[in-house]
Amino acid sequence: MYKRILVPIDGSENAKQALSVACKLLNKEASTLYLLHVPETLAYTTTLVWGIGAIDASANLAEREKSGEQLLVQAVSSAQEEGVQHTEELLTQGDPVRVILDTANAYNVDTIVMGSRGLSDLAGVVIGSVSHKVSHSAKCRVITVS
Repeated sequence: MYKRILVPIDGSENAKQALSVACKLLNKEASTLYLLHVPETLAYTTTLVWGIGAIDASANLAEREKSGEQLLVQAVSSAQEEGVQHTEELLTQGDPVRVILDTANAYNVDTIVMGSRGLSDLAGVVIGSVSHKVSHSAKCRVITVS
């Protein structure tokens, strides 16, 4: 069981599955689940999970941040339903890989649990996925969920 888990949440089904896995791996007592969202510019309109709906590719930063806040609220609710008592929600701008790695280091997490594919799937095929880059650079354990 882990005491400090970081779960990047991007609105994809794989991120939702990663959250479920993280909740099962977390020591429910005296532990913290860190939920991180990094608003990204999308190459195409996509539908977010948890009933948030679609986010348009042309959405500005404020709209992407608002959707991100909604995702985090829903992720907290899902985690609480699975028995998690302590969560911390983080919404930060920047390069997703760098933000995930920096957040993991700053909060001294035991592991990062993340989806193997996110919303930026198409770019991942060409330049490498976020999960792949994180797994090769993280100082802690990384568990990818598909």
